[in-house]
Amino acid sequence: MSLSLTRGSVWTRAATLALLALGVEYARVLAGRVPGLAIASLMGGGLALCLLAAGRHPSELGLGRDRLPARLLGGLALGGVLLLPALARWGGGPLLPPELAVAAVAVSVGDEVAFRGALFAALDEAGGPLLALLGSAALWTAAHALSHPVKFLPAVAAAGLLLGTWRWVCRDLLGPILGHVIADLAL
Repeated sequence: MSLSLTRGSVWTRAATLALLALGVEYARVLAGRVPGLAIASLMGGGLALCLLAAGRHPSELGLGRDRLPARLLGGLALGGVLLLPALARWGGGPLLPPELAVAAVAVSVGDEVAFRGALFAALDEAGGPLLALLGSAALWTAAHALSHPVKFLPAVAAAGLLLGTWRWVCRDLLGPILGHVIADLAL
C-alpha cells in the first residue's frame, strides 16, 4: 500500500471519528431536551462516546497500567484546577442529586475516551501531537457549543487545552478522565 493511500485512510479515520463524536453529542443534547430523558441521554451519550474507541488498544488511548499512582494524583490535580471557578461560587451544599451525578460521570468518561482518547490518537497519527491537541480541543469545544452558552465556551476551550496537554505530555488519559469527572460533579 502506498504512503499516500495509507495517509489518506488515517485522515479519513480521524475525520470520521470527529463527525461521529459531534453527532453523538448533538443527538445527546437533543434527547436531553425531551422531558424525562435528560439522565438517559447523558448515560447513553457517555456509552456511545466510549464505543468510538472500539478497536483501539488501551495504550493508544493513554490507558496503560504504568505509573498508576502518579496518574491518579495528576487527575486529582487537574480536577482541582478545573474546580477553581466552581469553588469561587460554591454555597456549601450538595451540587448534584445522585442520579444526575452518575450520569455526569458517564458523559465525562465518554467525552474523554472519545475526544482525548480515540480522536486524539487518530489526529496524532494523521498529523502529529500538536494537531491532536488543537483539533481535539476545538472539536470538544464545538460539541459543548450545542448545550452551553457562548460566554462559557472560552472556559471549555481552556479546559480542553489543559486536559489535552496532559494527554500529550504524559501520554495519559486517566488524569484527564479523573479531572473531568471531578469538574463535572462540581459544576
